[in-house]
Parts: sequence; C-alpha cells; structure tokens
Amino acid sequence: MTVFQVRRDCLSAFAILFCLVTLPYYAQAQAPTHYEPTLESLNRHPLPEWYADAKLGIFVHWGLYSVPGWAPLTHPNHDFRTEDYIMNNPYAEWYYNTMRIDGSPTQAYHREHYGADYNYYNFAPIFDKDIQKWNPDEWAQVFHDAGAKYVVLTTKHHDGFTLWPSSTPNPFLPADRQHATRDIVGELTAAVRKDGMRMGLYYSGGYDWTFVHGPIKSKEDYQKVKPQSEAYGKYADAQMSELIKRYHPAVLWNDIDYPKSGHPLQIMAEYYNTVPDGVIDDRFGVPHSDFKSPEYQTLDKISPTKWEECRGLGRSFGYNRAEGEAETIAPDTLIYLLVDIVSKNGNLLLDVGPEADGTIPPVQMERLKALGAWLKQNGDAIYGTHPWKRAEGKTAAGLGVRFTQKGADVYATLMGKPEGSAVTLKSLAPAAGTKVFLLGDDAKPLTWSQQGGDVRVDLPATLPGQYAYVLKIAGPVS
Repeated sequence: MTVFQVRRDCLSAFAILFCLVTLPYYAQAQAPTHYEPTLESLNRHPLPEWYADAKLGIFVHWGLYSVPGWAPLTHPNHDFRTEDYIMNNPYAEWYYNTMRIDGSPTQAYHREHYGADYNYYNFAPIFDKDIQKWNPDEWAQVFHDAGAKYVVLTTKHHDGFTLWPSSTPNPFLPADRQHATRDIVGELTAAVRKDGMRMGLYYSGGYDWTFVHGPIKSKEDYQKVKPQSEAYGKYADAQMSELIKRYHPAVLWNDIDYPKSGHPLQIMAEYYNTVPDGVIDDRFGVPHSDFKSPEYQTLDKISPTKWEECRGLGRSFGYNRAEGEAETIAPDTLIYLLVDIVSKNGNLLLDVGPEADGTIPPVQMERLKALGAWLKQNGDAIYGTHPWKRAEGKTAAGLGVRFTQKGADVYATLMGKPEGSAVTLKSLAPAAGTKVFLLGDDAKPLTWSQQGGDVRVDLPATLPGQYAYVLKIAGPVS
C-alpha cells in the first residue's frame, strides 16, 4: 500500500466519521419548526418575509348576499358605535341580519323586491346558477394587474353558506343550501397561484347565523349571537381543518372571534405545521397573531408590529348596487392610502365586492386599473420596503410626503402633484454625492441642492404618471 493510498483511506474514514457525527445535528437544524398548541410555541412563529414585502392584497366578499346586493348609504364614515348603525348597516354582506330588523331600510328593500316571506337561503339556487358564468382566471388577471401579491376569499361568511363543498354537514340547512355547487375556493386558489400570487382564506368563526340565528338588533346582541355550543365548536374546528388540509392557504383570516368550545390554538398549530410560512390575523380571540387587522382605520405613526388595514373600495365589503362613483374611494385617495399604510409598516387588504355572477362592478374595476398603473411605475417605493426613521414629511409648499426605505435607498412619495419646476423637501439631508431619481423618468439623476436643513430638487418639465410622484434618494439620508 502506498503512502497516498493510506492517506486517502484515512481521509475517507475521517469523512465518514465526520458525517455520522454531524449529519444528525445538521438535519435537526434544517428541519422545520414543529408548533405545539400553546401560546409559547405559537409566538415563536416568525413573520414571513413574503408577507412583510407584499404590501397589497385583494379581499373578496362573495356569497348569497351578492344576489340581492344592497345596503343603505347612511354611514359613510363607518361610525360603528352610532345608535342607529345596526339598523342602517352599510355592509351588504350583513343583508340577512339587517333584513330581519323591523323598520330597517334593508327589510323594506327585501319586501319590495322579494316579498315579506321570502327566505334568505332561497338565494342559494340563484347564486349557484349565476356562478356558472364566473371565470376565476379573469379575476386572477385583474388582481395581478392591480398590483396585488396575495388574495383573500370569504370561504364562509356569517350566514353559514360555504364557497367550497365542505364535507362537514351543516345540521340547520337543507343539503342544497349549504354550499356552492362549484368549488370556488379551489378554483380561485389554483388561478391565483398560477398568476404568481399567494392565496389566503377568510372564515367567519365568530358568527354563524345558522347556529344562533339572531338577528343582532342591539349592541348587547353582538356577544349573545356568537354560537358557543359544543356542536358549533366541533363544526368550526372541522371546517377550519378542511380548509388547511385541502387548500394550504397562505393567510388564515378568521373573523369576529372563535367559539370558546372550539380549539383555536390547535387550529393555529395545525396551520403552521402545514403552511410554515403562512400568517394568521388577530381575530381568533386569543393573544396570538402575525398581524393586527384594523377595519377602515389607519394609523397615525409607524407601528413596530405588522398590521393590515382591510376596507372596501366602497362603503361595503359585499356587492352593493346602491353604491356608485360618490361612494367609491377616488383613485388619488386610494393611492395615498396605500402609500400612507406602507410607510407605517402596514399592508392594505383592499376588498372588491363582485355581483352574483362574478362581475366586478365597473367603478371598482376603474379603481383597480388606476392602482395597478401607478404601482407599475412606482412599485419600487412600495414592494419590499420597510419604514424609514419617520413616515411623514412635507414640502415647503405644504404638500404631504411619505417615506419608505429599501437597503440604503430612501423613497419620498409626494402625495399630489408639485407646482413649479422644483420641489423642496423639509428636514431632509442626503449625503454629499447622493443621486436623486424620479421614478418613471429615472434615465438620469435630478439636480438637487441642500438649503439649510431642507433639500431642493429640480423636476423635469413633464411629470410621468398621475396622482403621486416618487423621488428615489439613492444613498444615506438624515
């Protein structure tokens, strides 16, 4: 045996021994975390990078309530605590509740159009007929073009009707009134993922008006109508588990609360063990979530924890045929809203309310197209960014500014069109030699100068795009 052979054999033996000793540790380090149904375990779940970077999701409220598709326009500011709010609820997806309140505008509408004795669940065969026209690929394309990175669909709203063929039977509804005849959840999930977005699922765990009918007539009823029976706890657990196992949703978005007879921590553990990079909202009634979910409410400062504002393009989440241009958020306001939310560490979950046949109302489509066009030009200031040291600023002329950051680059978004050939950003000092670009016209850097504590930037004669304009400051800023 030569010296080389001895050395080779020794090295091989050492390599085998090294592998035998280290591989178990390496495998353990690479293995995904296993979550237990305890707060201590669940709270170790990290916020996935994809969700932090996504910034924009599309919410879809679609169901039996889309057939009548109507709600009053009394509360434009969503003043939930006003005495007559329940009677005049602007949420069309609450149609079944509001139609049962004597004297409500929704009850009057229902009687006029369908008759006083017309059962809400008779909308099921109408909905099932209408959804045959629906094309999930068209939706996915619309949402993708709007700039969304994820979609969240209502799999079951408070009326108990499901948009997937649940294998958990509802004991209070006839077999042909329990779920849609198409697997809407599955079909949309496939279409959304094919277009490169992530798919999330909403589930109403806190209310199911087939188990506790209500209606909710007063503020005290909000709690009384939450079903807490052992049967409902098992029902909600089983349906949640179905959604997790069948569809592997990227977002598990529960609403209102979760039954005390259910097992939310077990559901969360099952979810994380099935979808390790999934996220959970804060509406399960337990002190664990990946993000907070204010509704039609923004924040006035940067949040250290992730949050997501959910809101409709109009005043309702579900389709409301009474809404038009005046009730729908204006394109510029929508873009300012997104920019403001992102500057404060939030995402925007923007809702569309389709008609029963899947048609997205034209006024909503216009807003989605405007948002998509703006993001196509200015998305670098939104996607993958994080808050700068402050969210808000102003120009010398009083125009609002929002800041975001990506790496060493700081983006200053002007919330409106600046007047004149230059803009001065207050209390801003780029490092010497820093280049400043205008997104959409960034072939060459803009001329800028420091003027005391402010920075003056010369603008091109014609500004690209509409509504909001982004200056990219490519370097350190103080």
